[in-house]
Amino acid sequence: MAIDPRQIVAGVLTLTMFLMLGNMIKRDHFDAPISHHVNHATQSFDDSDQTPLANANANADADGDAPWKEETVGLKPCWSKPLLEEAEESKGFVTFSLTNGPEYHVSQIADAVVVARYLRASLVIPDIRGTQPGDWRNFGDIYDIEKFVNSLDGVVKVVKTQPSELSSKNLAVLRVPNRVTQDYIAENIEPVFQSKGNVRLATYFPSVNMKKIKTEQDANRNSIGCLATYGTLELQPDVQEVVDSMVDRLKTLSRKSDGQFVAVDLRLDVLDNKGCQGNGGGSKKCYSPQEIALFLRKLGFDKDNAIYLTQSRWDSSLDALKDLFPKTYTKEGIMPMDKKSKFLESEYEKVIDFYISSQSDVFVPAISGLFYANVAGKRIASGKTQILVPANIPPASSASVANYVSHYVSKKNHMAYSCFC
Repeated sequence: MAIDPRQIVAGVLTLTMFLMLGNMIKRDHFDAPISHHVNHATQSFDDSDQTPLANANANADADGDAPWKEETVGLKPCWSKPLLEEAEESKGFVTFSLTNGPEYHVSQIADAVVVARYLRASLVIPDIRGTQPGDWRNFGDIYDIEKFVNSLDGVVKVVKTQPSELSSKNLAVLRVPNRVTQDYIAENIEPVFQSKGNVRLATYFPSVNMKKIKTEQDANRNSIGCLATYGTLELQPDVQEVVDSMVDRLKTLSRKSDGQFVAVDLRLDVLDNKGCQGNGGGSKKCYSPQEIALFLRKLGFDKDNAIYLTQSRWDSSLDALKDLFPKTYTKEGIMPMDKKSKFLESEYEKVIDFYISSQSDVFVPAISGLFYANVAGKRIASGKTQILVPANIPPASSASVANYVSHYVSKKNHMAYSCFC
């Protein structure tokens, strides 16, 4: 029986159609781009204006400007340790308290040590006071007492408990500006100390000034200030263990990003403050969860990157961030269960936030202030200089990570650069 050529042509066409259909099904199921779930919180954003994640990562890699940066070698302390002759010691005492969280503790310690050294006075180990009346704890509840005492050996005499002879009658309370100078001590503190024999300090912060000192006129003060700021405080073992376990957990959750994670200082109670935004066209000081999500996305971070927030508890306003970055966590989500009853408490939480932010692979300060400044100092010292300051990036603009590196790093104008070499 002869074969009709038209049947052959029809068979070839049919086979071709099946092959085309098979390829279309394969593309739809295996080659489709991964989409992000977007809820009502983010529907107002125009996703067409955003750089696709795959393209953003490709461009960043091609430019050598990936959002992740290899950690550099930590710097070495370059301050001297001026020792105090025993004959120079006075009989007076300097007392103070640590307040408002670890970003303040660093500065309060430094000022107290500088004052005690200048006065040749004994420094009494401080207590730690919270924001509520009656909320206080011992220094050793959070910090390592022996490390603190040993680090100051020969610089100032440290007394572990307040001497019984100290009372309100012979103790003058003085307000001291952060980064107190020798001139200020000579004019405002020394006369009172000579009169009373003892002083109690209360550091105040006229401005957030952590910039590098440009002159060498006060080299002795700088050495003591550097030592006190960066060489005295270590967490006591129980607190350090919690921080380490949370960092390890974040690295495990970031296994698709080679164990790298981002810490974002974003606290909703601060965002609600009136002073959070610049006035009269001033610079923007705070960024919302939505703004941080789009900023990170523009820089090429993707859905597999783990993000740690300093916000204590989850809030629905954070959903905009979690929609683009599903691996977004607050401390209650990654803290070991057996540690929550003790450490999910305000003063411990602040300390945990500070030290996780200091150890993360990338740090993003959504809030300007002392937390940002003092975390930056610890990161510079350890070589973790990937500190990215957020901005509202125009929709059509390309985003280079280098344009958003903190000026503390890009200009090397943080005081840490005068303490470490």
